[in-house]
Amino acid sequence: METTHILELLGGLALFLYGMQMMSQGLEAAAGNRMKQILEKLTANRFLGVAVGAGITAIIQSSSATTVMVVGFVNSGMMTLQQAVWIIMGANIGTTITGQLIALDVGAIAPLFAFIGVAMIMFLKKQKYTHFGQILAGLGVLFIGMGMMSGSMEPLQQSETFIDLMTTFSNPALGILAGAVFTAVIQSSSASVGILQALAVSGLIGLDGAVYVLFGQNIGTCITAVLASIGTSRNAKRTTLIHLMFNVIGTVIFTVLCMVTPLVSFMESLTSNPAAQIANVHTLFNIVTTLLLLPAGTGLAALAKKILPERPEERNKEQHLKYLHPLGKSAERTIGVAAIYMNQLEQEVFRMLEMAKENVDKAFWAFRIGDSEQLAVIVETEEYIDYLNKEISHYISRTIVNEANAEETYNASQYFKMIGNIERIGDHALNIAEYTEILQEHHIAFSQKAQEEMERMEQVLRVLFETLENEKRGTSEWMMRIAQLEQSMDDMTIQYREQHMERMRLGECSEEACIIYSEMLTDFERIGDHALNIAQEMEKIVTE
Repeated sequence: METTHILELLGGLALFLYGMQMMSQGLEAAAGNRMKQILEKLTANRFLGVAVGAGITAIIQSSSATTVMVVGFVNSGMMTLQQAVWIIMGANIGTTITGQLIALDVGAIAPLFAFIGVAMIMFLKKQKYTHFGQILAGLGVLFIGMGMMSGSMEPLQQSETFIDLMTTFSNPALGILAGAVFTAVIQSSSASVGILQALAVSGLIGLDGAVYVLFGQNIGTCITAVLASIGTSRNAKRTTLIHLMFNVIGTVIFTVLCMVTPLVSFMESLTSNPAAQIANVHTLFNIVTTLLLLPAGTGLAALAKKILPERPEERNKEQHLKYLHPLGKSAERTIGVAAIYMNQLEQEVFRMLEMAKENVDKAFWAFRIGDSEQLAVIVETEEYIDYLNKEISHYISRTIVNEANAEETYNASQYFKMIGNIERIGDHALNIAEYTEILQEHHIAFSQKAQEEMERMEQVLRVLFETLENEKRGTSEWMMRIAQLEQSMDDMTIQYREQHMERMRLGECSEEACIIYSEMLTDFERIGDHALNIAQEMEKIVTE
């Protein structure tokens, strides 16, 4: 095999993998933000779940990508572990479409796909069409790369060393190991199966050895999901385990069948095309394994829970991001990642808002009853809010840089503005709590009327935050209610300031108390302003 052939092989592999990435990016940009709604509607039923998993994987031609997406959905709470089982089963069926397309020699018109796709990207201004062009161009580039790999391997037919190496794969253990390792390295079962088909077409490996490599490739494809699950929730790790169990069980079953039955001979008798033989075995492997395990799907989920049981949260007292779990480099351009990230981001932002709300409640309570001991708790929570503000800001910055979908980039910028306002609410809550310490140190007391006004402020703030976190957020009625509450806070601030000045004129309140109360009214008003800003950013977030 000459240097030019090696370079052609490497170039073909590069085009194959890049074509798959182009397709995934195009699909992510075109439909990634709708994945949540699609999956929520279709995964309740096991058969629909399998169909959805197969359909998505057939389009993006990567079961690894689909599984990574599912790991992310489970991790962010968008999907249950049980729903994930059906998607994973379907993904294993859908991934066989690449092999079937290669067997049908779709690559003959691959240059046409690439040309049309690139033309759409270059000449069509509407973003929707450029995304579809990217999908089409990716498909063309993928098959051009496949053709290059097949052509580069033809000289290996004359290499006795390479032929001897291929014949060792008729040993089930060696074949499975080779397939698993190679697929784990390139992190694409579609690519590794395509290379196996190219070897078979070139006459370098027979079906009797290829089947074991093929079974190993199904195991090796799990490595991407394993890497994606690092640092994620317990349930997300269980999703990866289910994917691994599915392929290991299937490999055991089919290895035994190939050793004790004439399955290989039967598949060879169906067609003389080596690529089609491998594609057919691949399809049969995944369909039969799915049918066998479909009734046991609930059991697989239960087994995963037993292997990875519940455990107390190790970092529950430490400052940490609870919902935001990046899926790593291998998943950055996986279909559905935009929806995963946005869902995680929303949960983390509302967690931060809940902390700010609790601090406001504690601050007013401490101020009213003169409990300065609450200050330490409020300071600790405020430091946590500052930590979340910093970490979420860094996260959003990375998301905006890498995100291909314009809507998701826009939404991320709205969340960025929201956390800034939440952090300022936390600051004002801390200010109010610190006034308590000043009152105690200087033995300053408020009048009964001032205390009654503070109680009304508390009540309004409680209603404001409850409305802000309401499930109907984003509607025009919700926005109008927030605006009305904020306006009433402005009116109350003006009214209470005037009443307090009158009490001071009458000698009912000391000068020190007047200054502190005036500062507190300013904090009260500013909390309302920031709450309104948060509501306005929520209203702008694109959900469809």
